[in-house]
Amino acid sequence: MNDARPWLASYPAGVPAEIDPDQFSSVPQVLQSAIDRYRDNPAFSNLGKTLTYGEIDRASAQLAAYLLGELGLKKGDRVAIMMPNCLQYPISTFGILRAGLTVVNVNPMYTPRELKHQLVDSGAVAILVVDNFGRTVQDALAGTQVKQVITTGLGDLLGFPKGAIVNFVLRYVKKMVPDYDIPGAIRFADALSLGQRHTLPDVEIESGDVAFLQYTGGTTGVAKGAMLTHRNLVANMQQASAWIDTLVRDGQEIIITALPLYHIFSLTANGLVFMKIGALNYLITNPRDMPGFVKELSKVPFTAITGVNTLFNGLLNTPGFDKLDFSHLRLTLGGGMAVQRAVAERWKQVTGVPLIEAYGLTETSPAACINPMDLVDYNGSIGLPVPSTDACVKDEDGRVLPTGEVGELCIKGPQVMKGYWQRPEETAAVIDDEGWLHTGDMARMDEAGYFYIVDRKKDMILVSGFNVYPNEVEDVIAMMPGVLEVAAVGVPDDKSGEAVKVVIVRKDPSLTAEQVKAHARLNLTGYKQPRFVEFRQELPKTNVGKILRRELREPTASA
Repeated sequence: MNDARPWLASYPAGVPAEIDPDQFSSVPQVLQSAIDRYRDNPAFSNLGKTLTYGEIDRASAQLAAYLLGELGLKKGDRVAIMMPNCLQYPISTFGILRAGLTVVNVNPMYTPRELKHQLVDSGAVAILVVDNFGRTVQDALAGTQVKQVITTGLGDLLGFPKGAIVNFVLRYVKKMVPDYDIPGAIRFADALSLGQRHTLPDVEIESGDVAFLQYTGGTTGVAKGAMLTHRNLVANMQQASAWIDTLVRDGQEIIITALPLYHIFSLTANGLVFMKIGALNYLITNPRDMPGFVKELSKVPFTAITGVNTLFNGLLNTPGFDKLDFSHLRLTLGGGMAVQRAVAERWKQVTGVPLIEAYGLTETSPAACINPMDLVDYNGSIGLPVPSTDACVKDEDGRVLPTGEVGELCIKGPQVMKGYWQRPEETAAVIDDEGWLHTGDMARMDEAGYFYIVDRKKDMILVSGFNVYPNEVEDVIAMMPGVLEVAAVGVPDDKSGEAVKVVIVRKDPSLTAEQVKAHARLNLTGYKQPRFVEFRQELPKTNVGKILRRELREPTASA
């Protein structure tokens, strides 16, 4: 078997080849294990307020009792959460799961149309929402199966007087809470109080039950729900915690959670994996406010942080970040999009800690590959398949390609989703008869079993029959000191079919297109060099910070 899994020989000491995905039957069982061990330890902190594992236990049990006893929801019903990172989020998530229900995570930045699609598609019967997005829910409700809306203010759990001040400022000073009117809506605190009237029944949750309907694909078409079972999530918690075990200390870690918990990367890596080891999740509600983010970081002796390339790059370019105390920092994990060499090298230079790249998908819960925790320097790889995971590179006919050849990365393991919710044809299109998930990412594997993403199939640029991978072009342009951010796309070209275009956010306002092209000529072969250079104030991104290349493919450019 090892011959087919060359990465096992590259595994760091102490990391097992296999994990037991059935050690825990459900996510709530993992939560209960953490509560039993760390009841008085801080679990989640936000805006100056901290909840212990015991407090999360009590509040989530009250919410679960409300959902079952007061609303009469039945096992398997779907309940949506529409919140940024705040203390209500973990209570809501764990409460829904403890009741044997399914969490439907919703991006709070959705328009009413996008929200309605997700509510209708999932068949959600209830939704928990922060007041800031109440108007969106109000405008989306008609025609959905939602029978109960539970609302809350961002300051509601912060205590008096701070909570009242936060809610007042958001509503009346910053004007971030549009008026809304949802008949029959109940406040979050009232739902918890009503839950105390009921005894939480012993809900039998099976490992194959769907824990999360995690919507994905919204940037490429209509969003579809990946069915992630309790076994999928437990397996991924086991895989990731086994991988980082040599670096972390149970009950002692403080992880900065800036990516939204409704996104699969942060949900599993921060909210679940670090919960399992008794860590404190320090929640950042608005990481886009970089000066405010840096100020928050100065208040806490954080030991770990996760993020996407754009987040790390943003921090590195925010005044004051390089003055922070990094003496406690042990782990920096990057995922969600390619980590650029220039960002990784500067991160280590400033913090003294390597930026370790990982790889995953919503469909893999998400961790599939991670670089070793003892990695010293950026290596351009997404790492090795995590325990109990197989990976290979296949051609378009489904044949496994030899070492070094580029093809589609395929993943098999207990973390691979059950399928897409009510979309059997789309499920069959990505999971083949042998159980391999076809990721849509072009990759190669080296002799030591390390995998390298060359790009998304759909993002690949074809210039006169030659493949150009945007990541490579972006990495080269990002090396220029005057470049803050860059994205490379293909645009139609009469002669070559497609030409390379780069869109740049400048750090140095005097940077010119000719300087960019001259740098590219020194570092890229002819057909990979950008024909067009466009400068913008910002790049279009998803709410998690992924650059939306499709929005940059318009053929207008300044050369």
